[in-house]
Amino acid sequence: MNNPIQWSMGDAFATFFKIGLFTIGGGYAMIPLIEKEVVEKKRWIDRDEFLDLMAVAQSAPGVFAVNLSIFIGYKRAGVKGSVACAIGNVMPSVLIILLIALFFQQFKEHDIIENVFKGIRPAVVALILVPTFKMARTAKVNRYNVWIPIVTALLIWMLGVSPIYVIMVGIAGGIVKHWSSKKGGEA
Repeated sequence: MNNPIQWSMGDAFATFFKIGLFTIGGGYAMIPLIEKEVVEKKRWIDRDEFLDLMAVAQSAPGVFAVNLSIFIGYKRAGVKGSVACAIGNVMPSVLIILLIALFFQQFKEHDIIENVFKGIRPAVVALILVPTFKMARTAKVNRYNVWIPIVTALLIWMLGVSPIYVIMVGIAGGIVKHWSSKKGGEA
């Protein structure tokens, strides 16, 4: 990792607060912002660690973005780091939800509010697609193995297969690949 910018609990909290404040669309929409801040700007972790932490965060129970912030914080500063990052990540949502709860009834019938949400939806889709394509490139998805994410997405989306089963099959496939490559190397 190239000269990481100094870590502090306050900076960790502020970084994830900013990410949480300016991300609309949930955990997956946060990925590009988290990557830009944590990997590119602050260099707290490298890109490979980021992808590994994303995989673990996706596999862990709970909210993806919060899990990711917890794992990044823990990687840098243990439990205190994970707490600072998690609270920073969650606090904007809590505050925004409180404000919406206080004022939503007054504004929900206004056309402008409805149109704002209609305008945000396509942007959220783009925010989710960008990290998906970046992850595919980093994970070395190519014309020979592109069928794996496509079939996986179809199984989950069209047939309702639980992502838990997909993750378990992926883990088993990784273990089998590892064992078969070791046996091939021994011959």
